[in-house]
Amino acid sequence: MGLSPNGPPPVGPTHALDAADTDASHSPQQVAEAARDAIWQRDQVSVALGMQVLAVGPGSATLAMLVRQDMLNGLGSCHGGIVSTLADSAFALACNSYNEATVAAGFDINLLAAAQRGDTLTASAREVSKAGRTGVYDVAVCDQQGRAIAAFRGRSYTLKGRALVPGLPVGKPG
Repeated sequence: MGLSPNGPPPVGPTHALDAADTDASHSPQQVAEAARDAIWQRDQVSVALGMQVLAVGPGSATLAMLVRQDMLNGLGSCHGGIVSTLADSAFALACNSYNEATVAAGFDINLLAAAQRGDTLTASAREVSKAGRTGVYDVAVCDQQGRAIAAFRGRSYTLKGRALVPGLPVGKPG
């Protein structure tokens, strides 16, 4: 993936939307990208850990992170809390992709294999269900060889009517 050990710069407002553009004709993809930018610019933890956003879409997100020396536990492998944080960050971008502030109501994670220093972990989140204010999201964390590192299931709760980017459509279309 070519991730720098110092981590990538935070994703800034690189989407095609201008904050002053309040037209409701934006595609779900454009809304997801704008929501990503709004969340990412304030997410100091993910940025400090060197996470990089690879993709975002309605109900989905993919992040990557290089395992650094300072992420290792006492046994020399990547700390489970770091793996959980990567999965949680992908979950956060996926469940906030409808431009409506959404928080974690809970999650569980199964750590399937140990990641090592120098591994590039990729967390791919996808929406399983979203109805009303609640949602369920699965996140698969794999290493650069496609080996499963963790399986994460997150439960979300949407704070009704709280737009991340004012002026853009709010909520899941349809």
